[in-house]
Amino acid sequence: MKAIRVNEFGAPEVMHLEDVPEPKPGAGEVCVSVRAAGVNPFDTYIRAGTYAIKPSLPYTPGADAAGIVKATGDGVTKVAVGARVYAQGTLSGAYAEAALCQESQVWPLPERVSFAQGAAVGVPYATAHRALFHRAHAAPGETVLVHGASGGVGVAATQLARAAGLTVMGTAGTEDGLKLVKEQGAHYALDHRQAGYLDGLMSLTAGKGVDVILEMLANVNLDKDLNVLAKFGRLVVIGSRGAVEITPRSAMVRDADILGMTLFNATEQDLKGIHAALVAGLEDGALKPFVGQEIPLADAARAHHAVMESGARGKIVLVP
Repeated sequence: MKAIRVNEFGAPEVMHLEDVPEPKPGAGEVCVSVRAAGVNPFDTYIRAGTYAIKPSLPYTPGADAAGIVKATGDGVTKVAVGARVYAQGTLSGAYAEAALCQESQVWPLPERVSFAQGAAVGVPYATAHRALFHRAHAAPGETVLVHGASGGVGVAATQLARAAGLTVMGTAGTEDGLKLVKEQGAHYALDHRQAGYLDGLMSLTAGKGVDVILEMLANVNLDKDLNVLAKFGRLVVIGSRGAVEITPRSAMVRDADILGMTLFNATEQDLKGIHAALVAGLEDGALKPFVGQEIPLADAARAHHAVMESGARGKIVLVP
């Protein structure tokens, strides 16, 4: 079968399409015929060799996939051959024509959801769910600012928050991005290219500020975020690409919480609950993953360049 292989850490161009043996499932494992694979920013950090986790070389990148169960190992009862599934996490890498997964890493993909959409579920939606409900403990009736709402995690957070009864405010940096934010359920869309754009946020909350902020680029926005957070507000850092200087008193006067999170810290029980909720949302149509680009598997390097560009619109997926 064909798979993307990384033989050395470096720029996107270190990824090459190669012939590799098709994986065979052992006990408790599932082989998925991949119809689409999701591209996440942390895929690029791992490939570059700058992430805390460094796989042994050579390796196949990718954590998210969607497809059809091709084979199962002994003891697998959750899915059967022929089932439509999405995966969050793999044993062999998602950028391939087939991926080996633990049974606990695959979840049913409703018929109403395409394979490309299914590949957009795993990390983005699980991250958004954990940030909103496990870390920030967001509740119906509260207000939430999704800072960077047009990307994969941002779209997921917007849909999840709207479905849960929160008032949602999302930011984007292009006209297309702002349009997408509104289409995905945000009550208000703010242009973070404009000076003073957060001033409008304060007027929308009658000067109170927002209860919850989900932050995708903390090194740029964290200090500004603290000034629009409500008393007892919670700010969850989902993404950051560098250091930042803040004014601690802005958090002190609000009794505010600054919360870090990574999906890798979620327990198996956490993930079981998260994905049960996500599958239910996919089934009833409350969650509709938005795919901004479908790129051929052989062009994985182009996808890695694209996922790090500003002005993201939804999810990028690779198609074998």
